[in-house]
Amino acid sequence: MNAPVLLPTPTVPGTAPGTDPETPYEQYVYAYPHQKAYRLLEDGPLLSELWSGERLDALSLYVHVPFCEMRCGFCNLFTRTGAPEEVTRDFLGTLERQARVTREALEAKGEPIRFTLAAFGGGTPTYLTADELTRLCDISENIMGADLKAASWSVETSPATATADRIAVLAERGATRLSIGVQSFIDEEARAAVRPQKRAEVEASLARLKEADFPILNIDLIYGIDGQTERTFKVSLDAALAWEPEEVYLYPLYVRPLTGLITRHAKTLEEWNDQRLRLYRYGRDHLLSAGYEQTSMRVFRRTGTAAVEDTDGSSISEYNQQAGMVGLGVGARSFTTDLHYTTDYAVAVPEVRRIIDDYIATPTDRFRRAQWAFRMDGGERRRMYVLQHLLESTGLRTAAYEQQFATRFEDDFGPQLDSLLKRNWLREKGGTLALTPDGMAWADAIGPMFFSDRVRTRMSTYQDR
Repeated sequence: MNAPVLLPTPTVPGTAPGTDPETPYEQYVYAYPHQKAYRLLEDGPLLSELWSGERLDALSLYVHVPFCEMRCGFCNLFTRTGAPEEVTRDFLGTLERQARVTREALEAKGEPIRFTLAAFGGGTPTYLTADELTRLCDISENIMGADLKAASWSVETSPATATADRIAVLAERGATRLSIGVQSFIDEEARAAVRPQKRAEVEASLARLKEADFPILNIDLIYGIDGQTERTFKVSLDAALAWEPEEVYLYPLYVRPLTGLITRHAKTLEEWNDQRLRLYRYGRDHLLSAGYEQTSMRVFRRTGTAAVEDTDGSSISEYNQQAGMVGLGVGARSFTTDLHYTTDYAVAVPEVRRIIDDYIATPTDRFRRAQWAFRMDGGERRRMYVLQHLLESTGLRTAAYEQQFATRFEDDFGPQLDSLLKRNWLREKGGTLALTPDGMAWADAIGPMFFSDRVRTRMSTYQDR
């Protein structure tokens, strides 16, 4: 973590818009700003220059694998389905070239580099074969220099790809957390979400994951599917709890442009919001009564379970965004203090395929410079800090905010503070601002309240593709 930067009191633009949310499900804020706010740089800075001022002994590695065996109806991730072997092979070849250049840029500072956190996401990283996963681990360790057995390392998987040979690779290489996207244990609900899977397949994959004995098993579930009720949601919750996972994530269903469900979801927004809020509260209460603690709107951790942590005590959580994140692979984001950067991004199938093909064909020298990016300033760093802390159950310590930025939270974000207090979504206790239970339910509306005018404008002018 960089030392606090004391700046003159800034103008923090855009504090008024969005302080009166009408829907609890406006935007899932897992990182700020959203990738739709990034723009292509004409002549991006060299990575060696970007990383020269960063701390290199507590880095995070994120590898984005943009492949899945199927595309769920709600999915708006950057991923391609059914990629043939030659595409995944060439992708890994390009990833290796990118890793070499990135490692050179980090080492240009002349200091030792060390990764304390790692994550393979996507997409579905276990779409890769066992041999390809082995190669991916070799690239991460031998080229990037990440000691996967020493780092806290999370991998995403799916019921169809959590095969014994793939799991064996991840267990042998030291994965500490496996997250499996089940979404629903009821076949009819899975079909309604355009996720053709069978419960028997789900249970078999969970049995293999439990047998491998990873320190943390996470199960993802979704609420808000057509026809889903408290009774059917309980079936999935109880089925998940039967496996005694260390974590359960509860995701509200979103239907976004260019996704499979966009023309199939018939509810009015009011009806759908009511259904999602009811199911959220039911699921939250059910997990709390089962011995889980809530750490954010989506994350529930079994009481007594140690979080996946690095040696500095930073946990892998739903919102893990900080300077020091090094991204590899098409669609992966990297975070430095002054610039967030990534590759091109899309959702529509033809555009995704084009971007992956372009990535594979990228000359090695092009990886030496940042491409699609968003420049951070003092105001944006304040917003990112607020979102990192306020959306977590631990809350935001106002003294820590003032120490970090030399300004007071209530001066920078007075309209938001007034609105949250008025709605009883926020409480103050012992110098910490934390969301109330009702505030946590509305976290996806509270997050966007802190977006800047610049980010809002860029997101609104982004052309979905």
